[in-house]
Amino acid sequence: MLLDWFSRKHIDEFADSIVAELLQRFPQSGADLSSEKSVEKAMKTLDRIFSRISAFAVERRPNLYQKACFGNRIKWGLKEAGYPAPFVELVTQKFLAYMAIASAARPSARS
Repeated sequence: MLLDWFSRKHIDEFADSIVAELLQRFPQSGADLSSEKSVEKAMKTLDRIFSRISAFAVERRPNLYQKACFGNRIKWGLKEAGYPAPFVELVTQKFLAYMAIASAARPSARS
């Protein structure tokens, strides 16, 4: 049981998939946000990523160590991809917030 607390395999794989999606949807050269349609598409992508993070957190219930590993993996993945520091910091904070809120939520009681 204690070793499960330090398990990072699933969290690392998930963080890598989030970084890969960001790289694909929001290239370092800048996303095209010149039209309303492109902005809506970008918002849908972000909503999908936030939903994935929430679903993962509810299903896996990551502990404090795993959440820290998730944030670190996101942060370094984006830094290594060449994203600007303010973007990296903001995205990491937002993703960690979604992870923390979703993992802290109690499952709803069913009647």
